[in-house]
Amino acid sequence: MFTLSAFSDEISPDPREQVAVLKGCNVRHIEFRSIHKTNVLALSDDQVKEFKKLLDGEGFKLSAIGSPIGKVAVDAPFEPHLDRFKRAVELCGVFGTPNIRVFSFYPPGNDPNFDPANWPAHRGEVMRRLSVLAEAAAASKVTLFHENEHRIYGDSPERVADIFATVNSPALRAAYDAANYVFGNYDPVDGWERTKAFTAHFHIKDWKRNWKEIGTGHENGVLAGHGDGNIPHSIRAAVQAGYRGFAVLEPHLRGGGPTGGVTGADLFPVAVEAFRKILRDCGGNEG
Repeated sequence: MFTLSAFSDEISPDPREQVAVLKGCNVRHIEFRSIHKTNVLALSDDQVKEFKKLLDGEGFKLSAIGSPIGKVAVDAPFEPHLDRFKRAVELCGVFGTPNIRVFSFYPPGNDPNFDPANWPAHRGEVMRRLSVLAEAAAASKVTLFHENEHRIYGDSPERVADIFATVNSPALRAAYDAANYVFGNYDPVDGWERTKAFTAHFHIKDWKRNWKEIGTGHENGVLAGHGDGNIPHSIRAAVQAGYRGFAVLEPHLRGGGPTGGVTGADLFPVAVEAFRKILRDCGGNEG
């Protein structure tokens, strides 16, 4: 049973427009990443209170806090980042969600030319930090969903599997994103097969492997089922396994980057229906 949610900041920075579009799509959950072009963890208490009032009034809930936790260099000071994590946990209580999206750290110095072959030298610190976060999450009764984002330690199927085998905590689960594997030039089916036992969350976007050659110079996603993410493979397997959880629309149809993406109010409903078709074709149901 799949419950649809959305990174609604891809619709508009305006939370009221986000909610209006999702209501039209019959989607009543949000993965809360930003409003007013401000990241969820940087919002003031008053902004949080106002957004919560809007959600309550419209009958919306959150699938997760779409935090940027773990999206810093692995050699950056960790204590300030833990303070940001505490804010994410606090917001879980405010919004009534037990879930936080996280990452597994950029290379030292956030070096854009870092050779992934050098990750073994930093693996121990990655695992230490993730273990600290997982322990804190367990103590707070929240679950962390690790997204396989480009350039972080856990961007390859092998390293994502390594994270779950090493940290080995029920408070740390996988958010499977097929498009991110394609973008990083990895096989999304391999990514699914290696991590399906830990997957408890889906991010839905698709990508063409040769996007640099066929695109417009922007890093654009495509409708689910129209790229090389082989999304039906994972959805069909999840349906057969009795999956009960969220599928979060993050289409990036007009571009995307490290802090989010853009789809627009006009294209977001199209993206929702593209995934619904996949879900129906795979024998799945919405909850």
